[in-house]
Amino acid sequence: MLASRTLRARRAVRAPRALVTLCSLLLCIEVSGAAATDVPPPYRAITPTMADRTVILSGRDLTVDEVVQVARYGAKVALTPAARQRSADAHGLLLEAAAEGIPVYWFNRAVGSGRENVIFSGDPLSPDNKSLLEQRQLALFRRGALAGLGPEIGEEELVRAMMVVRANTMSFEAASPQLTQRLLDLLNDRITPVVQSRGTVGEGDLGPFTNIGAAMVGAGTAYLRGVRMPAQEALEQAGLAPLAPFGADDSELESSNSYATGQAALLLYDAREALSWADLIYAIDLNGMNSSVSPLAQTVQANRPFKWLNWDAARVLDMLRGSYLFELDGERIIQDPESLRASSIRQGSAWQAWAQLRDDVLIQMNSSDHNPAIRVGASPGDSWELATPQLAQFYVKGGPRSHGQHGFIFSNANWDPYPMANDIEAFTIALANLDVAVGQRMLRFSNTFFTVLAPPLPAPGEPGRFGVTMGSELIAGTLMQEIQSLINPVAPEGNGLVKNVEDLQAQTRLKVARARQAVADTVDLLAEDMLTGTTWLDLRQEQSPARSFGPAPTAVWTAFRRVMPRSDGTVRARNIHETAAAFIREHPAVSFFPGNDREPDTVPQRHIAR
Repeated sequence: MLASRTLRARRAVRAPRALVTLCSLLLCIEVSGAAATDVPPPYRAITPTMADRTVILSGRDLTVDEVVQVARYGAKVALTPAARQRSADAHGLLLEAAAEGIPVYWFNRAVGSGRENVIFSGDPLSPDNKSLLEQRQLALFRRGALAGLGPEIGEEELVRAMMVVRANTMSFEAASPQLTQRLLDLLNDRITPVVQSRGTVGEGDLGPFTNIGAAMVGAGTAYLRGVRMPAQEALEQAGLAPLAPFGADDSELESSNSYATGQAALLLYDAREALSWADLIYAIDLNGMNSSVSPLAQTVQANRPFKWLNWDAARVLDMLRGSYLFELDGERIIQDPESLRASSIRQGSAWQAWAQLRDDVLIQMNSSDHNPAIRVGASPGDSWELATPQLAQFYVKGGPRSHGQHGFIFSNANWDPYPMANDIEAFTIALANLDVAVGQRMLRFSNTFFTVLAPPLPAPGEPGRFGVTMGSELIAGTLMQEIQSLINPVAPEGNGLVKNVEDLQAQTRLKVARARQAVADTVDLLAEDMLTGTTWLDLRQEQSPARSFGPAPTAVWTAFRRVMPRSDGTVRARNIHETAAAFIREHPAVSFFPGNDREPDTVPQRHIAR
């Protein structure tokens, strides 16, 4: 987890807000008038605070944090020698397969409904075939400048996220060495192609990557370090010649779900922060309500040994260590409202859904989802099915083009993005169920049956020191309406596209956009909860100045009061709701409870098998 508060603060300034994100990601139906008149749309460039750092891509151990370092903070990338060699070997096997007369989808055979059409026969490096492939590939890459449908993606980090994930996974593919290098060049020189947000049905993100391919050959438009210009000019200023694609480079670049996977990595990073803040603010609310902490006790948790639920309860309990809640209080009621008692259950369940999605994304961005699948070194004797006549016809014996290496090249369906697509929606639903508990426990602070103590009433015309509740209730209601609209699953769909060849669609672009929106709304909802909870800490301290609230709640409360002091009854110059939301976005939750930030089943990425 990135520990720098400064870096996260800078990231927070650029974090997508509700309606902005919904428009740029979810893909508004109407293109703005500005786009229609060739006026560039709003663009949120990154602040490259990690430009002096290099993330090493091996194809096997890329992490969510590393994606964020590259996408959001401008870190450089480099391939390991082994990853670069693996891709070069796959490229050689591809060339050798064609020379041996083996049909290869999207290379010497056409793509989609033309999959049986012969593009060329024989050695791809013969003069005629080489010329044909060079011209064909260049034309395909240039055509990508006109692909897709707007609005344009307005956040540089999204395009960089998809590129770094593809740079990692493409090390398993048969990309030409020059294509491999050019993708790294775009990231390292901060050449960010203009990408249309609508160009994929959510599995095999072909459209967005054709936009990137166009910029590589100098077609279309790109941003160079945040400045918009023709892609050709961006390449020239960076000292790069236009790419000369070859072989099956269009396939190697485009056939991937990295558009969705890159966004899912950003989703996981931001969601981890939101969930951590939910735990922190829950601890504040328990103090504010003068709650019974028995539901969190280890003995209670042992009766139902769900790993993530037990972990979350223990985590919040640790945040409260030393709180007055563990002392006897004759005014404390025996049982809180369910929203307070069960918040650790809702939050632990959201963490569990987050962890499942995390595992999916880590596999997705550290493996190949490409069609066709290329396995250098595989032999017919490796498994029974490879020795059958049907599969053996795709065996490449090896020759000069592959430097003697053998292997298989198979058509496949690995581009189908499940289970990641399912678990994106599952996480969104789990998050919404957490949000229900947050919203409801806020409302219980207006009921003296639970609080016992009533806050002092403001004088006529004055907001009062504790007068945030009504405004927070209204905003929380508004946010819950948005969240409820985001949790309805995208209807499963299958349309017979491309002459009925592509007849399944995953809609992952819609699912991940909704999930990212739900996280943004959750942060805003938690800000309202924090306003209410910290207000009640003020009141509980007035009630008994010697009270302690535990280390984590006290740290948040103290830091927040430096930003937004207690009201003296006058109208504030700043919007308290915006101030509270900005505070959460600008402060990493872990800074308030160091040592209590590890998930119970964090697995080192290097142990994921290829």
